[in-house]
Amino acid sequence: MDSKLLSILVCPICKAPLGYQKAENELICKPCRLAYPIQEGIPIMLEDSARKIPDDVEL
Repeated sequence: MDSKLLSILVCPICKAPLGYQKAENELICKPCRLAYPIQEGIPIMLEDSARKIPDDVEL
């Protein structure tokens, strides 16, 4: 993930900054507990495409 792109991306729901999780190739929104997939280098920033992170998983 390009660090310049990551610095401008925010969660489309709450507008919080996103973190990058390299192992899963996802962008993480801690407040919403959502993981947005990155496919072929393109972040998929749609709520319907996001994976809900369970409450028992530490972020």
